[in-house]
Amino acid sequence: MRVTATTDAPPATDADTIVVGVFEDDGIKHDHSGGLQALVDSGEAKRGLRKLAVTHADGRRYIVAGLGGRDDFGPEEARVVAAAVLGRAKELGTTTLCWEVPHHVSDAVVAGLVEGTLLAAYTYREFKEPESGGIDALILSAHHELNPAAAVAGAEATNRARDLQNRPANVLTPSALAERAAELSGVSVEVLDRAGLEAAGMGAFAAVARGTEEEPRLITISYAPADAVGPHLGFVGKAVTFDSGGISIKPAAKMHEMKFDMSGGAAVLEAVGAIAALSLPVRVTGVVGATENLPDGRAMKPGDIVRAKNGVSIEINNTDAEGRLVLADCLTHAIDQGAERLVDLATLTGAMVVALGRTYAGLLSSDDEWAGAVQAAGERAGEISWRLPLHDEYDEMIKGRYADIVNSTAERGAGGITAAQFLKRFVGDVPWAHLDIAGTAYDNKKPYTPVGGAGFGVRTLIELARG
Repeated sequence: MRVTATTDAPPATDADTIVVGVFEDDGIKHDHSGGLQALVDSGEAKRGLRKLAVTHADGRRYIVAGLGGRDDFGPEEARVVAAAVLGRAKELGTTTLCWEVPHHVSDAVVAGLVEGTLLAAYTYREFKEPESGGIDALILSAHHELNPAAAVAGAEATNRARDLQNRPANVLTPSALAERAAELSGVSVEVLDRAGLEAAGMGAFAAVARGTEEEPRLITISYAPADAVGPHLGFVGKAVTFDSGGISIKPAAKMHEMKFDMSGGAAVLEAVGAIAALSLPVRVTGVVGATENLPDGRAMKPGDIVRAKNGVSIEINNTDAEGRLVLADCLTHAIDQGAERLVDLATLTGAMVVALGRTYAGLLSSDDEWAGAVQAAGERAGEISWRLPLHDEYDEMIKGRYADIVNSTAERGAGGITAAQFLKRFVGDVPWAHLDIAGTAYDNKKPYTPVGGAGFGVRTLIELARG
């Protein structure tokens, strides 16, 4: 969808559908059709958030969109109402949609209107007949100059991550993910295969990959602009392109959803690409650990002991706790690349879905200031997280009998926390934040990302780099 901004009034554009918002205790500022205020006064058009009414004038459609209370209308509300408008506009056969930007709203709210529209317009039809029609253009009409480029870049990167998430595992293999990374502009990409992992001493990552014929890929994406300021950021993503659970095999009922176990890696890959496209003045290294987790005669077994790149020995008592094995070596690798602040994203634990559902991602961190920065970036992006604790007592739960640590505890409690406590062994003194996106990565029921891959984390990482 093409997005442009203009200071022309909506009727002066070529839009066939014009959206005019109305706040509680407020009226229509510019009644372009001559009947919009009457629609509100009659009660047919309501001021509550997402309440929509349609009328026609001068050969155009007008959608009156309720915005709720002005003081309550922030970027997330803008995304939500934009998604509702987009759905109605599609039903009306719109090809060019014009939003009259509400008066006296922030640039962040304008960005929310753009993001909500582009995200809601997304469909994945790679293996289906193409849809006919559709909305081709979005116009933002305001009294002052607007630049929607950053919002467009973030939304489009999110949608590209959703494409990666939604592809089936027989198409989106670790090698295919590496090929996508190689297509990014403004970055350098290095890739290690199975032999490279083993030669680098990444025994934890390599163990997960032993059961699959597909070659694993350690993908390192480096963006190093000459004008970089601030700390060198390391973004690490779990990209298990299909997770059967290995020998500790998962139940069949929803195993098809395990193509989404690469969601963290997709978010990192597309976020670094967007950061480079926006020429943000910050150095970023993205590390994506990509493999399948399958059972065969070579697969890792419960009871095996492996050694990670940093020398820590790990007793594998559950082959379905594979994501933390991949991330362990990827976090060490990011530090070896010079990262001074770390964020990892992973669909890591079902326990996090039980704890937080599909609204919040779980956030665990070794550094209060860094945790606050990550959480604030997510708030701006509409990708919210809830911080959970780390504590030395949780180390007792992952202490190994035959090795330094185990990859999964026998106890049912604190599953998401002990997984993060495991990862903490691999970050040393580098400020680190872990985002467990198991509940938010797909089917999160947001109005603008209701089903399938949500691209969760892409905009958080971009906001973090911008900040």
